[in-house]
Amino acid sequence: MVDHEVDTSALTAVVDADAVDRRSALGVSADGVLARVRAGAGELTGALRRVAEHVLSDPEAAARATIVELAERSGTSPATITRFCRAMGFEGYADLRLGIASETGRARSAGWTVDIGREIQPSDPLSRVLDQIMAADTRAMHDTAALLDLAEVERAAVAIAGASRVNIFGASGSALVGEEMQFSLHRIGVAAWAWSDVHEGLASAALLGAGDVALGISHTGQTRETIELLAEAGSRGATTIALTGFPRSPLAELADIVLLTASQATTFRPDALSARHPQLVVLDLLYIAVAQRTHDRAHAAFRRTAQAVDGHKAAKGAAS
Repeated sequence: MVDHEVDTSALTAVVDADAVDRRSALGVSADGVLARVRAGAGELTGALRRVAEHVLSDPEAAARATIVELAERSGTSPATITRFCRAMGFEGYADLRLGIASETGRARSAGWTVDIGREIQPSDPLSRVLDQIMAADTRAMHDTAALLDLAEVERAAVAIAGASRVNIFGASGSALVGEEMQFSLHRIGVAAWAWSDVHEGLASAALLGAGDVALGISHTGQTRETIELLAEAGSRGATTIALTGFPRSPLAELADIVLLTASQATTFRPDALSARHPQLVVLDLLYIAVAQRTHDRAHAAFRRTAQAVDGHKAAKGAAS
């Protein structure tokens, strides 16, 4: 049923001018229309949320639909569609429709849509499972590139390059991603620690100060432990960085710098798991940016650390 009445639920959603300004401030690219909708869907409620879900469920059909057709299919109204477009940073439906059509056309030509969204069945051959995983990860990488604000990466790299100490916080799978970043930074001479235990992390965060950096990793941006640790670090004067998939999540809201990632969930790989590769790509970019800005120190440190472990490598041709 189409809701021709005033959409009161939409009016309570976080879709006002501040939300649009926030997306602009985060540098959301016009190229990643569907990534933008995915990132913003969690902020919406009621009819606006239904529009987002309908667009994401069948982008190609949405690109072909008129504003009235999209309203009918999503059970909303043309006015709601217009509000949705503005919430996503578009002037009107024509711009949104053109953006979706352009993106789905690129995806189709690149083969990204082969199996995205299809449930993996127990009887599927591994070749098909591989195709779906590759398609989903490829799309997530492209969506992340569209969402990522390189100016924010630059700010983060400058802060880390000049930091006396870097603390990295994350729980569960995000902790593994944080440990990888900590290892990379240590190899180029940056004093970095990764913490997953809350008590140890809080004790370390309490010792941070101006000139230090704290990086919190959480795909949802709602992990309480990570939020608490980043908040403690920020209260002590440290520069705080959030790596998350949701720009208006609690973690993003309290951070000085926000780095956004996208994900493509598949069967057996929910968002939190499918976000790992995009997270690693963003952190790899950040690591390289830090190395560029500390080139001489980084080069010397990398050479020394490589020499230190070289004696533990098996000689070529030696029996295993």
